[in-house]
Amino acid sequence: MAALVAGYARSSLKEIIVRNIHTLLVALLFAIAVPSYVFAEAPFTDKHYPDSDILTLPAALQKTLRQNPQLHQFEFIRKRLRAERDTNALNPSYALGLTVENVAGTGDISGFDGAEITLALSSVIELGYKREARVTVAEARLERLEQEKRAQTLDVLGQVTSAFIQLLTTQEELKLAADAVRLSESLYKTVQERARRGAASDAEVRRAKASLAQSRLQDQFVRQKYERQKVSLARFWGDTTLSFSSVEGNLYGFGEARDFAELYARVQQAPAIEIFASELRLKEAELRLAKTQNKADLSWQMGIRQLQANGDTALTLGVSVPLFTERRNESRIVAVMAEYDVIASQHAERLLALHDRLFDAYSQRQQYVAAYEQLIQNIIPDLEIALSITRDAFEQGRLKYLDWIAAQQELLAAKQQRIQTASVALLNQALIEQLTAEPLTISDDSGTKMNR
Repeated sequence: MAALVAGYARSSLKEIIVRNIHTLLVALLFAIAVPSYVFAEAPFTDKHYPDSDILTLPAALQKTLRQNPQLHQFEFIRKRLRAERDTNALNPSYALGLTVENVAGTGDISGFDGAEITLALSSVIELGYKREARVTVAEARLERLEQEKRAQTLDVLGQVTSAFIQLLTTQEELKLAADAVRLSESLYKTVQERARRGAASDAEVRRAKASLAQSRLQDQFVRQKYERQKVSLARFWGDTTLSFSSVEGNLYGFGEARDFAELYARVQQAPAIEIFASELRLKEAELRLAKTQNKADLSWQMGIRQLQANGDTALTLGVSVPLFTERRNESRIVAVMAEYDVIASQHAERLLALHDRLFDAYSQRQQYVAAYEQLIQNIIPDLEIALSITRDAFEQGRLKYLDWIAAQQELLAAKQQRIQTASVALLNQALIEQLTAEPLTISDDSGTKMNR
Protein backbone atom coordinates (compact mmCIF):
# COMPACT_ATOMS: atom_id res chain seq x y z
CA MET A 1 0.00 0.00 0.00
CA ALA A 2 2.86 2.44 0.83
CA ALA A 3 4.45 1.86 -2.58
CA LEU A 4 1.10 2.42 -4.26
CA VAL A 5 0.57 5.73 -2.42
CA ALA A 6 4.11 6.89 -3.31
CA GLY A 7 3.49 6.07 -6.96
CA TYR A 8 0.30 8.12 -7.01
CA ALA A 9 2.13 11.06 -5.37
CA ARG A 10 4.86 11.03 -8.01
CA SER A 11 2.22 10.85 -10.75
CA SER A 12 0.34 13.84 -9.31
CA LEU A 13 3.51 15.96 -9.13
CA LYS A 14 4.30 15.15 -12.74
CA GLU A 15 0.78 16.08 -13.84
CA ILE A 16 1.01 19.46 -12.05
CA ILE A 17 4.27 20.33 -13.81
CA VAL A 18 2.98 19.26 -17.23
CA ARG A 19 -0.31 21.09 -16.74
CA ASN A 20 1.40 24.38 -15.86
CA ILE A 21 3.79 24.15 -18.82
CA HIS A 22 0.85 23.50 -21.15
CA THR A 23 -1.04 26.52 -19.80
CA LEU A 24 1.97 28.80 -20.33
CA LEU A 25 2.39 27.55 -23.90
CA VAL A 26 -1.28 28.18 -24.70
CA ALA A 27 -1.04 31.72 -23.31
CA LEU A 28 2.14 32.38 -25.32
CA LEU A 29 0.62 31.11 -28.57
CA PHE A 30 -2.48 33.22 -27.95
CA ALA A 31 -0.38 36.36 -27.52
CA ILE A 32 1.62 35.65 -30.68
CA ALA A 33 -1.30 34.71 -32.93
CA VAL A 34 -3.65 37.64 -32.24
CA PRO A 35 -2.95 40.58 -34.59
CA SER A 36 -0.86 43.33 -33.06
CA TYR A 37 -3.27 46.05 -34.17
CA VAL A 38 -5.92 44.59 -31.85
CA PHE A 39 -4.00 44.92 -28.58
CA ALA A 40 -1.10 47.27 -29.30
CA GLU A 41 -1.06 50.87 -28.11
CA ALA A 42 -2.55 52.92 -30.92
CA PRO A 43 -0.84 56.08 -32.18
CA PHE A 44 -4.05 58.03 -31.57
CA THR A 45 -6.33 57.16 -28.66
CA ASP A 46 -8.62 59.04 -26.33
CA LYS A 47 -5.78 59.83 -23.96
CA HIS A 48 -4.21 61.97 -26.67
CA TYR A 49 -7.34 64.11 -26.52
CA PRO A 50 -7.83 64.61 -22.76
CA ASP A 51 -10.26 67.49 -23.27
CA SER A 52 -11.75 66.26 -26.53
CA ASP A 53 -14.69 64.07 -27.49
CA ILE A 54 -13.10 62.64 -30.64
CA LEU A 55 -13.21 58.85 -30.93
CA THR A 56 -10.67 56.83 -32.92
CA LEU A 57 -10.91 53.21 -33.96
CA PRO A 58 -8.12 52.02 -31.61
CA ALA A 59 -9.88 53.72 -28.69
CA ALA A 60 -13.16 52.00 -29.62
CA LEU A 61 -11.40 48.62 -29.83
CA GLN A 62 -9.67 49.11 -26.48
CA LYS A 63 -12.92 50.08 -24.78
CA THR A 64 -14.58 47.01 -26.25
CA LEU A 65 -11.81 44.69 -25.03
CA ARG A 66 -12.09 46.12 -21.53
CA GLN A 67 -15.85 46.36 -21.15
CA ASN A 68 -17.70 44.14 -23.64
CA PRO A 69 -19.95 41.68 -21.75
CA GLN A 70 -19.63 38.97 -24.43
CA LEU A 71 -15.89 38.77 -23.87
CA HIS A 72 -16.05 38.77 -20.07
CA GLN A 73 -18.17 35.62 -19.91
CA PHE A 74 -15.21 33.48 -20.97
CA GLU A 75 -13.47 34.08 -17.64
CA PHE A 76 -16.37 32.49 -15.77
CA ILE A 77 -16.42 29.52 -18.13
CA ARG A 78 -12.65 29.14 -17.69
CA LYS A 79 -13.06 29.01 -13.90
CA ARG A 80 -15.66 26.25 -14.25
CA LEU A 81 -13.49 24.19 -16.61
CA ARG A 82 -10.47 24.57 -14.34
CA ALA A 83 -12.55 23.36 -11.40
CA GLU A 84 -13.67 20.37 -13.44
CA ARG A 85 -10.05 19.66 -14.39
CA ASP A 86 -8.98 19.74 -10.74
CA THR A 87 -11.84 17.39 -9.84
CA ASN A 88 -10.88 14.97 -12.61
CA ALA A 89 -7.29 14.96 -11.35
CA LEU A 90 -8.30 13.66 -7.92
CA ASN A 91 -7.64 10.08 -6.86
CA PRO A 92 -10.64 7.81 -6.24
CA SER A 93 -12.27 8.60 -2.93
CA TYR A 94 -12.18 6.37 0.14
CA ALA A 95 -15.26 5.02 1.86
CA LEU A 96 -15.61 3.92 5.49
CA GLY A 97 -18.25 1.30 6.13
CA LEU A 98 -19.72 -0.36 9.20
CA THR A 99 -21.48 -3.73 8.90
CA VAL A 100 -23.33 -5.56 11.70
CA GLU A 101 -24.27 -9.22 11.10
CA ASN A 102 -26.03 -11.94 13.14
CA VAL A 103 -28.22 -9.53 15.08
CA ALA A 104 -31.74 -10.16 16.41
CA GLY A 105 -31.84 -13.73 15.18
CA THR A 106 -33.12 -16.90 16.89
CA GLY A 107 -31.48 -19.42 19.14
CA ASP A 108 -27.79 -18.80 19.81
CA ILE A 109 -27.72 -15.63 17.70
CA SER A 110 -30.72 -13.95 19.31
CA GLY A 111 -30.20 -10.43 20.60
CA PHE A 112 -26.75 -8.87 20.18
CA ASP A 113 -24.56 -11.54 21.81
CA GLY A 114 -23.72 -13.31 18.54
CA ALA A 115 -23.19 -10.19 16.50
CA GLU A 116 -20.26 -9.77 14.12
CA ILE A 117 -19.21 -6.13 13.63
CA THR A 118 -17.02 -5.19 10.64
CA LEU A 119 -15.39 -1.77 10.19
CA ALA A 120 -13.95 -1.55 6.68
CA LEU A 121 -12.12 0.96 4.49
CA SER A 122 -12.73 0.66 0.71
CA SER A 123 -11.77 2.39 -2.51
CA VAL A 124 -11.01 1.76 -6.18
CA ILE A 125 -7.70 1.22 -7.95
CA GLU A 126 -8.09 2.78 -11.40
CA LEU A 127 -6.35 0.86 -14.17
CA GLY A 128 -5.61 1.93 -17.73
CA TYR A 129 -4.51 5.49 -16.87
CA LYS A 130 -8.08 6.70 -16.50
CA ARG A 131 -7.23 9.68 -14.35
CA GLU A 132 -4.60 10.90 -16.83
CA ALA A 133 -7.14 10.55 -19.65
CA ARG A 134 -9.72 12.56 -17.71
CA VAL A 135 -7.21 15.35 -17.12
CA THR A 136 -6.29 15.34 -20.81
CA VAL A 137 -9.95 15.79 -21.74
CA ALA A 138 -10.27 18.68 -19.29
CA GLU A 139 -7.15 20.33 -20.71
CA ALA A 140 -8.50 19.91 -24.24
CA ARG A 141 -11.72 21.64 -23.20
CA LEU A 142 -9.72 24.55 -21.82
CA GLU A 143 -7.78 24.74 -25.08
CA ARG A 144 -11.00 24.77 -27.07
CA LEU A 145 -12.31 27.57 -24.85
CA GLU A 146 -9.24 29.67 -25.64
CA GLN A 147 -9.82 29.19 -29.36
CA GLU A 148 -13.48 30.10 -28.95
CA LYS A 149 -12.47 33.22 -27.03
CA ARG A 150 -10.05 34.25 -29.78
CA ALA A 151 -12.69 33.72 -32.47
CA GLN A 152 -15.34 35.55 -30.44
CA THR A 153 -12.93 38.42 -29.74
CA LEU A 154 -12.12 38.83 -33.42
CA ASP A 155 -15.81 38.61 -34.30
CA VAL A 156 -16.75 41.33 -31.80
CA LEU A 157 -13.84 43.55 -32.84
CA GLY A 158 -14.83 43.01 -36.47
CA GLN A 159 -18.34 44.21 -35.63
CA VAL A 160 -16.90 47.26 -33.87
CA THR A 161 -14.74 48.03 -36.89
CA SER A 162 -17.71 47.71 -39.25
CA ALA A 163 -19.85 49.96 -37.03
CA PHE A 164 -17.00 52.49 -36.88
CA ILE A 165 -16.66 52.48 -40.69
CA GLN A 166 -20.41 52.99 -41.08
CA LEU A 167 -20.28 55.89 -38.62
CA LEU A 168 -17.31 57.38 -40.45
CA THR A 169 -19.26 56.97 -43.70
CA THR A 170 -22.23 58.86 -42.30
CA GLN A 171 -19.88 61.56 -41.04
CA GLU A 172 -18.68 62.03 -44.62
CA GLU A 173 -22.30 62.08 -45.77
CA LEU A 174 -22.91 64.91 -43.30
CA LYS A 175 -20.24 66.96 -45.06
CA LEU A 176 -21.80 66.15 -48.41
CA ALA A 177 -25.26 67.09 -47.13
CA ALA A 178 -23.86 70.44 -45.94
CA ASP A 179 -22.34 70.95 -49.42
CA ALA A 180 -25.73 70.18 -50.98
CA VAL A 181 -27.37 72.80 -48.75
CA ARG A 182 -24.76 75.39 -49.73
CA LEU A 183 -25.22 74.62 -53.44
CA SER A 184 -29.01 74.87 -53.09
CA GLU A 185 -28.70 78.19 -51.24
CA SER A 186 -26.44 79.53 -53.97
CA LEU A 187 -28.87 78.36 -56.64
CA TYR A 188 -31.83 79.90 -54.81
CA LYS A 189 -30.09 83.26 -54.45
CA THR A 190 -29.08 83.26 -58.12
CA VAL A 191 -32.60 82.43 -59.29
CA GLN A 192 -34.05 85.15 -57.02
CA GLU A 193 -31.64 87.70 -58.46
CA ARG A 194 -32.50 86.68 -62.02
CA ALA A 195 -36.22 86.85 -61.19
CA ARG A 196 -35.80 90.45 -59.96
CA ARG A 197 -34.23 91.28 -63.32
CA GLY A 198 -37.05 89.52 -65.12
CA ALA A 199 -34.76 86.79 -66.46
CA ALA A 200 -36.39 83.96 -64.46
CA SER A 201 -39.97 82.98 -63.80
CA ASP A 202 -41.69 82.73 -60.43
CA ALA A 203 -41.99 78.97 -61.01
CA GLU A 204 -38.18 78.65 -61.13
CA VAL A 205 -37.90 80.61 -57.87
CA ARG A 206 -40.36 78.31 -56.15
CA ARG A 207 -38.61 75.20 -57.47
CA ALA A 208 -35.27 76.48 -56.23
CA LYS A 209 -36.83 77.22 -52.84
CA ALA A 210 -38.31 73.71 -52.67
CA SER A 211 -34.96 72.21 -53.67
CA LEU A 212 -33.30 74.11 -50.80
CA ALA A 213 -35.91 72.81 -48.34
CA GLN A 214 -35.34 69.26 -49.55
CA SER A 215 -31.57 69.65 -49.10
CA ARG A 216 -32.06 70.87 -45.53
CA LEU A 217 -34.47 68.00 -44.85
CA GLN A 218 -31.92 65.48 -46.16
CA ASP A 219 -29.30 67.08 -43.92
CA GLN A 220 -31.55 66.47 -40.89
CA PHE A 221 -32.12 62.85 -41.92
CA VAL A 222 -28.38 62.22 -42.10
CA ARG A 223 -27.83 63.89 -38.71
CA GLN A 224 -30.43 61.65 -37.06
CA LYS A 225 -28.86 58.60 -38.69
CA TYR A 226 -25.49 59.72 -37.35
CA GLU A 227 -26.82 59.91 -33.78
CA ARG A 228 -28.39 56.45 -34.02
CA GLN A 229 -25.14 54.94 -35.28
CA LYS A 230 -23.17 56.53 -32.42
CA VAL A 231 -25.48 54.85 -29.92
CA SER A 232 -25.09 51.52 -31.76
CA LEU A 233 -21.31 51.82 -31.62
CA ALA A 234 -21.20 52.72 -27.92
CA ARG A 235 -23.18 49.61 -26.98
CA PHE A 236 -20.13 47.45 -27.70
CA TRP A 237 -18.48 48.75 -24.53
CA GLY A 238 -21.71 49.10 -22.55
CA ASP A 239 -22.19 52.88 -22.69
CA THR A 240 -25.71 54.29 -22.76
CA THR A 241 -24.52 57.91 -22.54
CA LEU A 242 -22.25 59.01 -25.38
CA SER A 243 -18.78 60.18 -24.42
CA PHE A 244 -17.88 61.30 -27.95
CA SER A 245 -19.46 63.54 -30.56
CA SER A 246 -17.42 62.63 -33.63
CA VAL A 247 -15.01 60.03 -34.96
CA GLU A 248 -11.61 60.46 -36.55
CA GLY A 249 -10.34 58.49 -39.48
CA ASN A 250 -9.65 58.46 -43.20
CA LEU A 251 -12.35 56.73 -45.19
CA TYR A 252 -10.31 56.93 -48.37
CA GLY A 253 -7.05 55.18 -47.45
CA PHE A 254 -6.83 51.56 -48.64
CA GLY A 255 -3.20 50.58 -49.06
CA GLU A 256 -1.81 47.76 -51.19
CA ALA A 257 -3.50 44.43 -50.48
CA ARG A 258 -1.63 41.17 -50.04
CA ASP A 259 -1.93 38.36 -52.57
CA PHE A 260 -5.08 36.24 -52.26
CA ALA A 261 -3.12 32.97 -51.99
CA GLU A 262 -1.25 34.37 -49.00
CA LEU A 263 -4.48 35.49 -47.37
CA TYR A 264 -6.10 32.08 -47.86
CA ALA A 265 -3.07 30.38 -46.33
CA ARG A 266 -3.55 32.55 -43.27
CA VAL A 267 -7.26 31.76 -43.09
CA GLN A 268 -6.38 28.10 -42.63
CA GLN A 269 -4.63 29.01 -39.36
CA ALA A 270 -7.21 31.57 -38.27
CA PRO A 271 -9.30 31.09 -35.09
CA ALA A 272 -12.40 30.22 -37.11
CA ILE A 273 -10.57 27.11 -38.34
CA GLU A 274 -8.49 26.46 -35.22
CA ILE A 275 -11.73 25.92 -33.32
CA PHE A 276 -12.29 22.77 -35.37
CA ALA A 277 -8.71 21.65 -34.77
CA SER A 278 -9.12 22.06 -31.02
CA GLU A 279 -12.48 20.29 -31.21
CA LEU A 280 -10.82 17.38 -33.00
CA ARG A 281 -8.15 17.24 -30.31
CA LEU A 282 -10.87 17.19 -27.69
CA LYS A 283 -12.61 14.28 -29.41
CA GLU A 284 -9.30 12.42 -29.62
CA ALA A 285 -8.88 12.89 -25.87
CA GLU A 286 -12.45 11.73 -25.26
CA LEU A 287 -11.79 8.67 -27.44
CA ARG A 288 -8.72 7.78 -25.38
CA LEU A 289 -10.76 8.24 -22.23
CA ALA A 290 -13.51 5.99 -23.59
CA LYS A 291 -10.95 3.30 -24.45
CA THR A 292 -9.57 3.36 -20.90
CA GLN A 293 -12.97 2.16 -19.72
CA ASN A 294 -12.25 -1.17 -21.43
CA LYS A 295 -9.93 -1.99 -18.57
CA ALA A 296 -11.93 -2.69 -15.44
CA ASP A 297 -11.02 -1.05 -12.16
CA LEU A 298 -10.24 -3.02 -9.02
CA SER A 299 -12.45 -2.35 -6.01
CA TRP A 300 -10.75 -3.25 -2.73
CA GLN A 301 -11.88 -3.42 0.85
CA MET A 302 -9.92 -3.85 4.04
CA GLY A 303 -11.34 -3.91 7.55
CA ILE A 304 -11.50 -5.36 11.03
CA ARG A 305 -14.23 -7.74 12.25
CA GLN A 306 -15.12 -8.26 15.89
CA LEU A 307 -16.99 -11.38 17.06
CA GLN A 308 -19.18 -10.51 20.07
CA ALA A 309 -19.58 -14.14 21.08
CA ASN A 310 -15.96 -14.60 22.20
CA GLY A 311 -14.50 -11.08 21.78
CA ASP A 312 -12.06 -12.13 19.04
CA THR A 313 -11.12 -9.82 16.12
CA ALA A 314 -10.04 -10.67 12.59
CA LEU A 315 -8.76 -8.84 9.51
CA THR A 316 -10.98 -8.82 6.41
CA LEU A 317 -9.80 -8.31 2.84
CA GLY A 318 -11.83 -8.15 -0.35
CA VAL A 319 -11.29 -7.45 -4.06
CA SER A 320 -13.91 -7.22 -6.81
CA VAL A 321 -13.65 -6.75 -10.59
CA PRO A 322 -16.62 -5.91 -12.88
CA LEU A 323 -17.12 -8.31 -15.79
CA PHE A 324 -17.68 -7.67 -19.51
CA THR A 325 -16.73 -3.96 -19.29
CA GLU A 326 -15.20 -3.95 -22.77
CA ARG A 327 -18.40 -5.16 -24.38
CA ARG A 328 -20.49 -2.63 -22.49
CA ASN A 329 -18.12 0.17 -23.54
CA GLU A 330 -18.14 -0.54 -27.29
CA SER A 331 -21.11 1.72 -28.05
CA ARG A 332 -19.47 4.68 -26.31
CA ILE A 333 -16.31 4.31 -28.40
CA VAL A 334 -18.35 4.08 -31.61
CA ALA A 335 -20.30 7.22 -30.64
CA VAL A 336 -17.13 9.25 -29.98
CA MET A 337 -15.58 8.11 -33.27
CA ALA A 338 -18.74 9.16 -35.11
CA GLU A 339 -18.59 12.59 -33.43
CA TYR A 340 -14.97 12.90 -34.54
CA ASP A 341 -15.91 12.12 -38.16
CA VAL A 342 -18.71 14.71 -38.05
CA ILE A 343 -16.34 17.42 -36.84
CA ALA A 344 -13.74 16.48 -39.48
CA SER A 345 -16.41 16.80 -42.16
CA GLN A 346 -17.56 20.15 -40.76
CA HIS A 347 -13.94 21.32 -40.75
CA ALA A 348 -13.60 20.67 -44.49
CA GLU A 349 -16.97 22.29 -45.19
CA ARG A 350 -16.09 25.34 -43.10
CA LEU A 351 -12.77 25.75 -44.90
CA LEU A 352 -14.53 25.77 -48.28
CA ALA A 353 -17.08 28.29 -47.02
CA LEU A 354 -14.31 30.54 -45.70
CA HIS A 355 -12.51 30.32 -49.06
CA ASP A 356 -15.68 31.45 -50.81
CA ARG A 357 -16.30 34.24 -48.30
CA LEU A 358 -12.71 35.44 -48.43
CA PHE A 359 -12.61 35.49 -52.22
CA ASP A 360 -15.92 37.36 -52.37
CA ALA A 361 -14.65 40.02 -49.93
CA TYR A 362 -11.27 40.23 -51.68
CA SER A 363 -12.87 40.57 -55.14
CA GLN A 364 -15.35 43.20 -53.97
CA ARG A 365 -12.61 45.21 -52.31
CA GLN A 366 -10.56 45.20 -55.51
CA GLN A 367 -13.61 46.16 -57.53
CA TYR A 368 -14.66 49.05 -55.29
CA VAL A 369 -11.14 50.40 -54.90
CA ALA A 370 -10.86 50.51 -58.70
CA ALA A 371 -14.24 52.24 -58.93
CA TYR A 372 -13.17 54.77 -56.29
CA GLU A 373 -10.02 55.58 -58.29
CA GLN A 374 -12.12 56.23 -61.40
CA LEU A 375 -14.46 58.50 -59.46
CA ILE A 376 -11.77 60.72 -57.96
CA GLN A 377 -9.49 60.79 -61.00
CA ASN A 378 -11.98 61.22 -63.85
CA ILE A 379 -15.68 61.38 -63.02
CA ILE A 380 -15.86 63.89 -60.15
CA PRO A 381 -13.32 66.36 -61.62
CA ASP A 382 -15.24 66.39 -64.95
CA LEU A 383 -18.56 66.93 -63.17
CA GLU A 384 -17.11 69.77 -61.06
CA ILE A 385 -15.90 71.51 -64.21
CA ALA A 386 -19.26 70.84 -65.88
CA LEU A 387 -21.13 72.40 -62.92
CA SER A 388 -18.95 75.50 -63.01
CA ILE A 389 -19.50 75.93 -66.74
CA THR A 390 -23.24 75.34 -66.37
CA ARG A 391 -23.53 77.87 -63.54
CA ASP A 392 -21.73 80.55 -65.55
CA ALA A 393 -23.85 79.82 -68.63
CA PHE A 394 -27.07 79.98 -66.55
CA GLU A 395 -26.10 83.33 -65.06
CA GLN A 396 -25.47 84.60 -68.58
CA GLY A 397 -28.82 83.28 -69.76
CA ARG A 398 -27.37 80.73 -72.18
CA LEU A 399 -28.63 77.65 -70.27
CA LYS A 400 -31.85 76.88 -68.47
CA TYR A 401 -32.54 76.32 -64.77
CA LEU A 402 -32.99 72.58 -65.33
CA ASP A 403 -29.46 72.34 -66.77
CA TRP A 404 -27.97 73.76 -63.58
CA ILE A 405 -30.11 71.46 -61.41
CA ALA A 406 -29.09 68.41 -63.45
CA ALA A 407 -25.39 69.28 -63.28
CA GLN A 408 -25.60 69.85 -59.52
CA GLN A 409 -27.44 66.58 -58.86
CA GLU A 410 -25.01 64.62 -61.02
CA LEU A 411 -22.04 65.97 -59.04
CA LEU A 412 -23.69 65.28 -55.68
CA ALA A 413 -24.61 61.76 -56.80
CA ALA A 414 -21.01 61.08 -57.88
CA LYS A 415 -19.69 62.31 -54.53
CA GLN A 416 -22.22 60.14 -52.71
CA GLN A 417 -21.08 57.21 -54.86
CA ARG A 418 -17.47 57.98 -53.87
CA ILE A 419 -18.40 57.78 -50.18
CA GLN A 420 -20.34 54.53 -50.57
CA THR A 421 -17.66 52.98 -52.78
CA ALA A 422 -14.94 53.74 -50.22
CA SER A 423 -17.17 52.47 -47.40
CA VAL A 424 -17.87 49.13 -49.09
CA ALA A 425 -14.17 48.69 -49.89
CA LEU A 426 -13.22 49.28 -46.24
CA LEU A 427 -15.99 47.02 -44.92
CA ASN A 428 -14.71 44.19 -47.10
CA GLN A 429 -11.17 44.96 -45.98
CA ALA A 430 -12.27 44.74 -42.34
CA LEU A 431 -13.96 41.40 -43.06
CA ILE A 432 -10.77 40.03 -44.63
CA GLU A 433 -8.76 41.10 -41.59
CA GLN A 434 -11.31 39.45 -39.32
CA LEU A 435 -11.13 36.18 -41.29
CA THR A 436 -7.33 36.10 -41.40
CA ALA A 437 -6.77 37.61 -37.93
CA GLU A 438 -4.09 39.83 -39.47
CA PRO A 439 -3.90 43.19 -41.27
CA LEU A 440 -4.73 42.98 -44.95
CA THR A 441 -2.29 45.57 -46.28
CA ILE A 442 1.45 45.09 -46.69
CA SER A 443 2.89 48.23 -45.14
CA ASP A 444 2.35 49.09 -41.49
CA ASP A 445 1.14 52.60 -42.26
CA SER A 446 -1.44 51.66 -44.89
CA GLY A 447 -4.32 49.46 -43.74
CA THR A 448 -7.64 51.21 -43.42
CA LYS A 449 -5.89 54.49 -42.61
CA MET A 450 -8.15 54.99 -39.63
CA ASN A 451 -5.38 55.09 -37.00
CA ARG A 452 -5.71 51.41 -36.35
